[in-house]
Amino acid sequence: MAVDRVPVLKRCRSLGLDPVFLGIDKKSKRQSARTGKKVSEYGLQLREKQKAKFIYGVLEKPFRNYYEKATRMNGQSGENLMILLESRLDNVIFRLGFARTRKEARQIVDHKHVTVNGKQVNIPSYLVKAGDEIEIKEKYKSAQRYKDVLEVTGGRLIPEWLEADQDNLKGTVKTLPKRSDIDVPVDEMLIVELYSK
Repeated sequence: MAVDRVPVLKRCRSLGLDPVFLGIDKKSKRQSARTGKKVSEYGLQLREKQKAKFIYGVLEKPFRNYYEKATRMNGQSGENLMILLESRLDNVIFRLGFARTRKEARQIVDHKHVTVNGKQVNIPSYLVKAGDEIEIKEKYKSAQRYKDVLEVTGGRLIPEWLEADQDNLKGTVKTLPKRSDIDVPVDEMLIVELYSK
């Protein structure tokens, strides 16, 4: 499995991204070396793509597959792409507040702690559907890990398209998200322009 070992704050600086969107409340005091330099149109498009890949923890090949799937769906490709990324199981676990970061959510799913509609799912890229019930397995609910996580994420705002029962570590996907529900600072139109060249 490919692992991104670039320090998170350094990567956030280079992409001009606030670490809060990754669930990290640290701030970097340094300035990016590229601040103030003129960026070409291609450079802007590439940065937006890298930003989306970095936020959701998706590598190039699966990201391109998401894009191709998004172009086959009805509606705008850019919005469809963001909805597909947002519907990933690891992202939903993060949004429900059962993990501090998407990386931690991915690990929770990988380690078989999660069930969807009562069935164990250990694929972080599993796409949830409206009406799906997501739950942490009974035997892990009392683990100290989740108590610690809920202390940190307790005050986090849960998106309207999800319903969370944090006491029982359960959540329901009410509907699929709309682009207006996704607070990620990515201009998906630039990604579409990049891929449609």
